[in-house]
Amino acid sequence: MSAGPAPAPIQGGGAMNPDDDLRAVLRRAGAAADSAIDLVDTALALAALERRTRLGWYRSHLARLVDEVGEAARGVGAGVEGPAEVLRAVLFDRYGYHGDQVTYEDLQNANLMRVIDRRKGLPVALGILYIHIARAQGWECAGLNFPGHFLIRLDRDGERAILDPFDGGQMRGPAELRGLLKTFMGQDEELSPEHYAPVGNRAVLLRLQNNLKTRHATEGRFEAAVRVLDTMLTLAPREAHLWREAGLMRARLGQYDAAIEALDRFIANADGDRVRHEAATLVQQLKARLN
Repeated sequence: MSAGPAPAPIQGGGAMNPDDDLRAVLRRAGAAADSAIDLVDTALALAALERRTRLGWYRSHLARLVDEVGEAARGVGAGVEGPAEVLRAVLFDRYGYHGDQVTYEDLQNANLMRVIDRRKGLPVALGILYIHIARAQGWECAGLNFPGHFLIRLDRDGERAILDPFDGGQMRGPAELRGLLKTFMGQDEELSPEHYAPVGNRAVLLRLQNNLKTRHATEGRFEAAVRVLDTMLTLAPREAHLWREAGLMRARLGQYDAAIEALDRFIANADGDRVRHEAATLVQQLKARLN
């Protein structure tokens, strides 16, 4: 079953969609309380900034997914198992959404539009779809503070399930979670309550963008990494460590004025005298280069 062919990218410059000021969407998210952030619409805005593609088709596809999950969930009994199975049946069985295990490092896997086009992506990108569709049914759903592999938590009627969006929404029990944790963090790690703790919408979006930033930086594309950092700072302007990272990266690119501005923002938001002193020293060194 399909929602029709995906749209082609818009050619030429200008806005992606006359009705959408994409950067304004990010600024509103950055200024909003976490619970007020529209997770999927902000993720689409981030994707559209990269692709210069209209949002309408993707919103229609998501609305269809919401409707089909709602239809399939009619008559589902109490508890969490039924909703978890409905999400899996529609997203994985019917539409084929799955994790990209073959080309995991592909940048397209962190762009929600390309994830929808290709029906595959990173755990966090797929997780955003699951969270959005579950919440649209009135189900309590959130991303988890789980290292290395994004998971989601579904709560209903006093029951809880941990779902793996990368593996078709499969439910993960304690033994599987322990295995995942040891795979990503080492054999000495053990599950703790923090691994079951939900994270907010802003943290999910930052995790999505961090995948792009890290891949760009690892492959030496520092200007692209800085552009991603700019979106992260728009979403989270009070995250001091992002200002520091932006300052260091812009200094590396020789963008000294911008580096100084970013480091000044870090100093204003950071905790700890030592880190502020180190940043202030670097600011003085950069200013000397401008003289």
